[in-house]
This record gives sequence, structure tokens and C-alpha cells, in this order.
Amino acid sequence: MASVFLYHVVGDLTVGKPEMAEFFDTETVESAIRAIGESTECGIPVWKRRSVAGVIENSEMRQQRFVGILNSLDIVAFLARNECLEDQEKAMKTPVSEVVLPNNSLLKQVDPGTRLIDALEMMKQGVRRLLVPKSVIWKGMSKRFSILYNGKWLKNINTPNSSSNNLPINANRPSSSAASCRDKFCCLSREDVIRFLIGCLGALAPLPLSSISSLGAVNPNYNFVEASLPAIEATCKPPGDPSAIAVVEHTPDDQYKIIGEISASKLWKCDYLAAAWALANLSAGQFVMGVEDNMASRALADFSVNSPVGQSDTNGMGSLRPRKFSSRSIGFNPASPTFSIGRNMYRGRSTPLTCKITSSLAAVMAQMLSHRATHVWVTEDDSDDVLVGVVGYADILVAVTKQPSTFIPSNRSCEGFGAEISN
Repeated sequence: MASVFLYHVVGDLTVGKPEMAEFFDTETVESAIRAIGESTECGIPVWKRRSVAGVIENSEMRQQRFVGILNSLDIVAFLARNECLEDQEKAMKTPVSEVVLPNNSLLKQVDPGTRLIDALEMMKQGVRRLLVPKSVIWKGMSKRFSILYNGKWLKNINTPNSSSNNLPINANRPSSSAASCRDKFCCLSREDVIRFLIGCLGALAPLPLSSISSLGAVNPNYNFVEASLPAIEATCKPPGDPSAIAVVEHTPDDQYKIIGEISASKLWKCDYLAAAWALANLSAGQFVMGVEDNMASRALADFSVNSPVGQSDTNGMGSLRPRKFSSRSIGFNPASPTFSIGRNMYRGRSTPLTCKITSSLAAVMAQMLSHRATHVWVTEDDSDDVLVGVVGYADILVAVTKQPSTFIPSNRSCEGFGAEISN
């Protein structure tokens, strides 16, 4: 199992990844909504502009320019403020710097030759994006012992003593070509890592078929809000990982049944203005089921929002005109056509993604990737609704790297072993 992480490098995961275009904190919320719709993990890295244009940066300078990651839940919570609801056009023109939560530790620049096991350790410590230079072009998967070329780490491949026959493609191009690629990067997310790992399930055996509970992958420390409370209280919870709040009902036997969620995943490609109004005015239970057009409530039936409509309506963009609020404008489609008290009011597209506590790790990974979700809620084996925890990307990375450290040689021992091979 250790060979999967030891003999693969970060460069293997960048094959086919597009070049990253920096999104600056001076851009507007309107632009951010459009960018998030095309992002992974429902969020985008936000950067400060360079103080001097055209200057070649080192990794430390680039790290200092990184602000944080902005996701769809952050934007909906911002638009749900009273001042934003009163002037929606002004709110959409607000600079992203006033919305994004600064956290410089969520991104880290790494060399393409960084071992996958080292990259996983970074992500286990809280890093959510890896910035990888595109100056080294990788073709296909790395060979066995590809982390070493003549006993040297790949980050030193441009040293004079390196053999040209063993260098990656394009390593011998003129320095002018290397300089032109110096500021080109691609950005790897944890979703990219999970997609890579699911293609290596055979090498990870027997972990993939083990239950998530036996691997300790179920995180019992999740954020939740009761269905009867205002939905806006979900935004008062401290930002967590994953960026999701379970909407629950408290049962007489002192358990919590999950009926929905307020999360970046669910709000990823919604009508942001309509969702913001619902977040500010509805209870958590009403929010996760949506409100139908024929709801028998004068306050809601007569309410109009300047909700975006047009060709890009699903991403919250386009021209503005008044429109009645409905569940379809948020993206929900409840099974029950009328608003009534009971379990049916929560069914529909708002139904949360769940798994059993006995589900296998492979099944949960496939479930997350197929739904493009950042997490899966975990319920009791004998009940579909009793919530026991959540499984996110970080929990999966911890589970798959649980192995004896003796199988993973240190950098020093690898260098020595590579030197023996070269001799």
C-alpha cells in the first residue's frame, strides 16, 4: 500500500489540469459567483494583486499574496445581510475582499516532484489546495522510483550533474522557455487527490472494503442547527471542514435526525439572491425544503425579489427583474407540493447525501465523487435518519494513510537507495 503514496509524485496528478488563472480580491461578488460555478469543491482561491507587475515571484512572495478560499456558502451568507437585501445591486458589486475569510494556510506551493505521501500529510494538516508549477511537463504516470533521478530529487533536476536521458520532458529546453513557464501553475484540490486514489483501489487493499467506522473515518464533531430555528443561525457557526451545517430534528429519545443541510455543496450553482433571502427569512427546516409557489402564506406569496433571470439564471447571473420567490429559484424541488408539518416537507433535491456507518470506504469515495460533494453524512445502520457524524475529504485522507511508518522510508534513506541504483 505504501508504494502508491511513495512512488507517485504530485506531478502525476497534474496531467490534463488547466493553467490556473488568479482571481483577485478586487473582483466583485458577481464575478465570484460566475467563477465558483466553474470551480471544484464549490470554492475559489482568492489572491491579492502583485505590487509590481511583471516581477518574477518566489514561493514566499506568492504565498503572502494568497488571501483565502471563497465558497458559495460564504457568498449566500453575505447576501443575506440586511443591508445587502435592501440594495442587491450594490451587494453584487461589492469587492470580494469584504467577503472572503482570510486564511493563508489553506494553500501551499509544492514542487512537481513532491511525493504524494508528503502532499497528503499537508492536506491532513489543513491545506486544501496545492499550487504546482507547470514548468515541468509530466507525461503519463511516474515510473517506479520516479521520485529519484540519478539519486537526486526531482526539484533538483536542473542541476548540471543530472543526466539528460533521465530528465522529464522539456527539462532541456532553453532557459528562455523555462522562464516563460515560471509563472504558470495549476491548482490541485482534495477532490483531485481522491479521484486519483479511487483509481488505485487495488493497491490500497484491504482498506477500500473496510467500513468507515472501523477506519475511524467518521467525524462526530459536525455543525448542526435544529429545523425550527432561523436558517440564518447556520451562518453563526464557526467555519468548518467541510463547509456544511446539518439541519436536524431532535427526537424524544435524545437523538438527532438529519432532514437536510445548508452547505456550500448544495448552494454551489443556485440562484444566490433567492437563496440569500430564504436564508434570512425562513427557518432552517423551511430553507432545506424550499417554498412552493402555491404556499398559503400572504407574506411569501406577495414577496418579490430582484432575482437574476436569463440565460445564466442557475449561476445567479444575468439581468435583474422582480420575481416571486419559490423553491425552484433556489434549486430545490420538494416532493410535497404544499407546505405542511411532517417529514414529507423536507424531501426532494434538498435531501442530504447520506451513507451508513457500515458503508465501505470505497463506496463513500465513489458517492462523493459522483455527486461532486465535499462530504457525506453518516447515519446509524438501522436508521436512515439518525445522524452520527460526517465524512469529508480530510477524514478520507487520514483513513487511507493509516499504515505503519516503517513502510515509508525517510527522504534520507530514499536518497541513499537512489544513489545505489545510479551506481
